[in-house]
Amino acid sequence: MRNFFLILLLFVADFMPLNAQDTANNHARGNWRPAQAENLLQWVLRAGDEAIELPIQTARDLREAIDTGERDHLNEVSDTAALQLLRAYHGQCCGDTMPENWHIAQSVTDQTLRDRIAEALSADRIDLVIRAARPDHPHYSALATAYTNEINVARRQLLALNLARWRSIPIPAEGRYLIVNSAAQELTLWEGTTIMDSWRVIVGKPSSPTPVFSVDVSGVMLNPWWNIPSSIAAEGIAAFVRQNPTAARAQGYIYNNGRYRQMPGDNNTLGRMKLVMPNRFAVILHDISNRELFTLEERARSHGCVRVDRALQFAETVLSPDGWGASEIEQAIAAGRTVTIPLSHKIPLYVAYFTAAPDRTGTIRIFPDIYNRDGAAALRQSNGETECALG
Repeated sequence: MRNFFLILLLFVADFMPLNAQDTANNHARGNWRPAQAENLLQWVLRAGDEAIELPIQTARDLREAIDTGERDHLNEVSDTAALQLLRAYHGQCCGDTMPENWHIAQSVTDQTLRDRIAEALSADRIDLVIRAARPDHPHYSALATAYTNEINVARRQLLALNLARWRSIPIPAEGRYLIVNSAAQELTLWEGTTIMDSWRVIVGKPSSPTPVFSVDVSGVMLNPWWNIPSSIAAEGIAAFVRQNPTAARAQGYIYNNGRYRQMPGDNNTLGRMKLVMPNRFAVILHDISNRELFTLEERARSHGCVRVDRALQFAETVLSPDGWGASEIEQAIAAGRTVTIPLSHKIPLYVAYFTAAPDRTGTIRIFPDIYNRDGAAALRQSNGETECALG
């Protein structure tokens, strides 16, 4: 019986039309057809318009392999080119590289990318896979357009650097997410590719820069306590509490269980709210009692944390999908108790650093490089950034 089926399979293979048999083999083995490789070549040729610096031989070898039509060579060259391009769109190669202090990256392996390429070949959807890998964000598109049209060398390099920064961020395809741009001193809330609202923020001083990192926001805390980092306590709070505990307590400062803390209230350094966003940098996004600072244009003044303007309105915006409005938040604050409100869906937060970004009209704005991260040296090594204290 086994021999009968073997003979039958050979018989069918002999009479299968050649083009259909080749197609089946291509799909099974992940072979590249010339038309698919030609499509890939067009993506490779356009990559330079987004400051992606693929090796010079990539396009040349791909063109030669398509023209000669030798299958094994076409497969090898096309696989290499596709992997390079997908790596680039995931911020892993081919252009300005991120310094050690840039702690946002897209976690995708070469094997995952190879699997996507093979699946795309099988379904004849290589164009869609590459398009899906490209950052789908209006700020990235605006920077790419500006880069293509820019003739000033220095400005062009600045745009290239900020395009590379965008490619490192795993922006969600849908849903809400937050972006802090420390250079612009601005916080934005996005729904997919649509900006929903924006807020001024205060960020770290040049001596205590706000780090670049990503974190999931899981809740909002109202009437928070401030657990004062030892480095900040040593600047004067500790001595104040020891020498004049009554006056210190009037401002909310106490020494409790081996650490200095500040009680909730109008004088609290964290204000009336903070986000629940545990991270290794001990950085949080919070309110502030000294709100007139938001009227200043230069707002790099904190120890590294991010202070947000209109904090209670921001909290309402974050909590609104879970049924919290302004009145509910005001009542909770008036009660005076510390309360943590969990989010039903965590919100990704990206604390980034873009020194070139479009405004709402699409005009590219250039922001001061307050942390000196745009220089050539900053691209190659860390600027000595340490863990940021709260405040």
